[in-house]
Amino acid sequence: MALVEVKELLDSGVHFGHLTRKWDPNMAPYIYMERNGIHIINLYKTAAKLEEASEALAKIAVSGRKILFVATKKQAKDIVSEKAGNVNMPYITERWPGGMLTNFVTIRKAVKKMATIDRMKKDGTFLTLSKKERLQVDRLRAKLEKNLGSISDMTRLPGALFVIDIKREHIAIKEAQKLNIPIFAMVDTNSDPRQVDYVIPANDDASKSIEKILTNVTDAIAEGLAARKAEKDSQDAAKASEASKEAKAEATEAKAEATEAKAEATEAKVETKEAPKAKKAAAPKAVKAKKEAKVAEAPVVEAPVVEATKEEKE
Repeated sequence: MALVEVKELLDSGVHFGHLTRKWDPNMAPYIYMERNGIHIINLYKTAAKLEEASEALAKIAVSGRKILFVATKKQAKDIVSEKAGNVNMPYITERWPGGMLTNFVTIRKAVKKMATIDRMKKDGTFLTLSKKERLQVDRLRAKLEKNLGSISDMTRLPGALFVIDIKREHIAIKEAQKLNIPIFAMVDTNSDPRQVDYVIPANDDASKSIEKILTNVTDAIAEGLAARKAEKDSQDAAKASEASKEAKAEATEAKAEATEAKAEATEAKVETKEAPKAKKAAAPKAVKAKKEAKVAEAPVVEAPVVEATKEEKE
């Protein structure tokens, strides 16, 4: 993360505060001096606070949460929409819709209404409406786009709020405080810094000053998003390598099983070939055994009694 140079802040007019009669006493620790009835902000403290806020925002970006930028004043609108758009973060540059955070469900319904109108235009339902109805729907779509178009991708409450001019955006500050959402803000000498979690004491009226602070902030967010992407890519690569290892192991196992099956098939083939030979070799033995069995079973003929014959002769 690039360190902020005090000279760069000085050149951008970040040090100019409000008139001394409009100051808030709680900003005294951040005020360097008074000149020509105007308070001068201590840029060393601005640089330190900006660095601290940038680190915190980068961590939020790494976690994957959205950071909502709020700036409805004329000098900041275009700068915020450009810088926040570059890092793909939601922003509010028109009127702050009441209940934007505390009644987020209703706001999401309005965003969904916008998506429904777009769907009607795609599938041809829009053309079935009468001319007057089509005109009304177009006006509603334009109004929703103007107020909520920049937050259409924000599906849940933001991880943090970045505000320019907390006095003007007091409703947004109150809502964020109620929901314990961290608040980052550019705070001028006429505002109370106690309302903000991460104070960046700076001139919130000059477009050059706003652009300088936002450039540093969005660069830090971009770094956080890049780190998140790199981490995700490394995790995906690790998963892919693990999957390839598993696939390789399974392939090796399958190969071993195939080899074993082949060996069994060869054995079975050899046994099949040897069976007729064994049968042929066993045939004479079987015949011999059969003959022997027949001989054993044959009846025994008794020899004639010789003595009896002799007696008969006498």
